[in-house]
Amino acid sequence: MKKTNAARILDGLKIKYELLSYAVDESDVSAKHVAEQVGLPAGKIFKTLVVHGDRQGTLMAVVPGNGEIDLKALAVSSGNKKVELVPLKEVLPLTGYIRGGVSPLGAKKHYPVYIDESCNNWPTISISAGIRGCQIVISPADLLKAVQGTLCAIVRRN
Repeated sequence: MKKTNAARILDGLKIKYELLSYAVDESDVSAKHVAEQVGLPAGKIFKTLVVHGDRQGTLMAVVPGNGEIDLKALAVSSGNKKVELVPLKEVLPLTGYIRGGVSPLGAKKHYPVYIDESCNNWPTISISAGIRGCQIVISPADLLKAVQGTLCAIVRRN
């Protein structure tokens, strides 16, 4: 498997990780589908969403595949009054990644990264390696360090 920019960044930081590959289904790039393909619970697969804040600009939110982002909580955590998901057509120009392959590592530009605190429920979590069909398995602490992220509660709790 070819190394992605995200994997090379982790190599450069000497952070331990594992790559998992899976068959891509262009009609379903959801985190739940990825979880089924790699044999992990959906709560352990974390998806990266690109968000725009009214004060801080573009940022990334990393949330579990079985969760729904709480935009109000993210706004508070990120110092914004309001945040909204970036339209899909803007994701590639902003990050260099396509839907289903957005990683919090290695985007075109460094954006602030906010990771839901539920990541600490697992010894390792899975994030996109930056391409569809490849996931990075990494400890939450190492991911936070690699992206200089902020841990916060940004998923709707029922």
